Amino acid sequence: MTGKVIAINISEKKGVPKRTIEEGVFEVDHGLVGDAHAGNWHRQVSLLGNESIEKMKAIGIEGLCTGKFAENLTTEGIELWKLPVGTKLEIGETLQEVTQIGKECHTKCAIFHQVGNCVMPTEGIFTKVLKPGKIKKNDLIKVIEE
Repeated sequence: MTGKVIAINISEKKGVPKRTIEEGVFEVDHGLVGDAHAGNWHRQVSLLGNESIEKMKAIGIEGLCTGKFAENLTTEGIELWKLPVGTKLEIGETLQEVTQIGKECHTKCAIFHQVGNCVMPTEGIFTKVLKPGKIKKNDLIKVIEE
């Protein structure tokens, strides 16, 4: 199963939409260098499929784009939320492991306040970086172990 990266997104503060960058550097025990959510924990990198963003657009939510849900990687071609925890993903130069599917939103992000709903809690996934490297737009995502 393969997909691709359609955007790399970063923010210096938590709880805000991220801006898109051309290329990201991902470090072991950290995540995306320069991102507010990075650190030595199990949710180093967040991923959300463009398919999930399209679901929100289909119910009439306007102005959605990559990074709006505070995801580090916007992907295409893989139903991320169906991958079991422990799945290994080769993304660009990196190797990452799925550590969590979805999340509980305690403080409701900017998107929730703007539109009254968010797909990140149910369809976003989180990974930790096992092998460092760079990721850029259009890099392949390979599911190498489920």
